[in-house]
Amino acid sequence: MSWQFETLSKPQGGISEGPVWDGEALYYTHIQASRILRFDPKTQEITEARGGTNRTNGLCFDAEGRLFGCCSGGRSIVRFDPDGSTVTIADHLDGQRINTPNDLAVDKRGRIWFTNPWNAGNTDATEIEELDNRSVLRADPEADGSYTVSRVTFDTTMPNGVLISIDQQTLYVAESNSERNDIDRELRAYPINEDGSLGPSRVLHAFSKDSTGVHRGIDGMCLDRDGNIIATAGWGRSGPGPLIYVFAPSGRVIETHRVPCDMPTNCCFGGPAMTTLFMTNLAGQLFRAETDRVGWIMYP
Repeated sequence: MSWQFETLSKPQGGISEGPVWDGEALYYTHIQASRILRFDPKTQEITEARGGTNRTNGLCFDAEGRLFGCCSGGRSIVRFDPDGSTVTIADHLDGQRINTPNDLAVDKRGRIWFTNPWNAGNTDATEIEELDNRSVLRADPEADGSYTVSRVTFDTTMPNGVLISIDQQTLYVAESNSERNDIDRELRAYPINEDGSLGPSRVLHAFSKDSTGVHRGIDGMCLDRDGNIIATAGWGRSGPGPLIYVFAPSGRVIETHRVPCDMPTNCCFGGPAMTTLFMTNLAGQLFRAETDRVGWIMYP
């Protein structure tokens, strides 16, 4: 089946990201405008669900339906509560400010796994990178409501999209460094140990380079109910172009789908049957396509 994408919004002048489905509507971020937007499939309207989000990027619901976000401008992981308040979950690692969190995944234990690259475009020009690494971090909930932050990857240079497998045994990470020609853009799989540490990674797929430049790797990802990874990747300047990839858990490319824009940023399933794929891009747009796959999300 060919996935035909429909444009739901015009270019907004900035990046759209972090799409998540709550059972009724699609929420996503407009990073530079510091907004969370809501698309209602029944009315076809896009409205502001939240403002003043300080350049929040990725979003994720936990198993209880609480909405967490990567607040890049605030260099923190936050929770957006229904009463309009914003609660800081994590903003330091070993006494130093974290970088500019990009994407996150919450497991069934309530642990928040998030990528922590440095993206100067998503924070104030006066901000300084304090950590000497760009890693995946994990925030563990404590009995008193606080969170303890620890570093879990030691081999990443620009971690981007992140997912947890349905069985909670594997962490998928997009290593997306397109600034350096000597580092491949990779889809990696890390086994999750019982204590929360990660085993050695396996490279499921590597994006190469050619005479036109480096191939843009994966940005955002989601899962279908069979555990396959649906990923946004590519750009028009090199490689096969902007695509949606469907990877088996082994890394085999099952299929690819052309998209009607350059540099897709993230995607998620939604709709009544969980067969609609929503997609964001670098121009601040929102798209959707009906697919022959059924998505999987932990909530609702």
